[in-house]
Amino acid sequence: MTIPFADQTLSRADLKDLATDPQAVLHFEHCTFDGADLSGLALRGAQFLGCSLAETVLDKAILSDTRWLDCRAGGARFQLANLTDARFHRCDLNNTDWAKATLASARFAEVKLTGAQFREAQTLGLGFHDSLLVGADLRGISFRKQTIEQLDLSDADVSGCDFRDAIFEGGSLRDAHLKNARFDGADLRATDLGGLRITALAQFFKGAILSTDQAAALVSGLGIRVV
Repeated sequence: MTIPFADQTLSRADLKDLATDPQAVLHFEHCTFDGADLSGLALRGAQFLGCSLAETVLDKAILSDTRWLDCRAGGARFQLANLTDARFHRCDLNNTDWAKATLASARFAEVKLTGAQFREAQTLGLGFHDSLLVGADLRGISFRKQTIEQLDLSDADVSGCDFRDAIFEGGSLRDAHLKNARFDGADLRATDLGGLRITALAQFFKGAILSTDQAAALVSGLGIRVV
């Protein structure tokens, strides 16, 4: 049973009783939840279209199979939430906190995740596409054998990430933090590697595939002319 809401400002009290009905599928269109505490609510399968959730607290919420389109949720908190198979498309998720959340098979496409924190999140099957992750904390996430399309990871912390055999299609690793990251067999020819020193290349990119232009730029960074 789908229960629709449109153009409303909603609080925890408005949703608490509905969230206890396992048959209810909530559909929110252009609704406002700014600053609300929705922690622990069971919102499985809910749909959010054009909603505002600035600084909303969704800690420990059940958000599996949810759909989020054109939402604004800057500063929202998803700590320990279950977002298995969730889908985010064209959303503003800047400075969101996903610490210890379950993000198995979740997908983010055309989203803004600048400054987002993914500390200790469960990320098996997690995927990003054409998104901004500038300055994000992605430590320890595995991207192994994925096709990584147009991800801006500039200044992101990808320490300990597994990029082995990944294919980068565009995007940027400019000034990224690479400690203990693995790139064996990764194809980085289409990626912006600006700001990385050749010493980092030797340490972290062993076995990776680069273009001749990228290699020349890195050598030029040492003051050596390539002709």
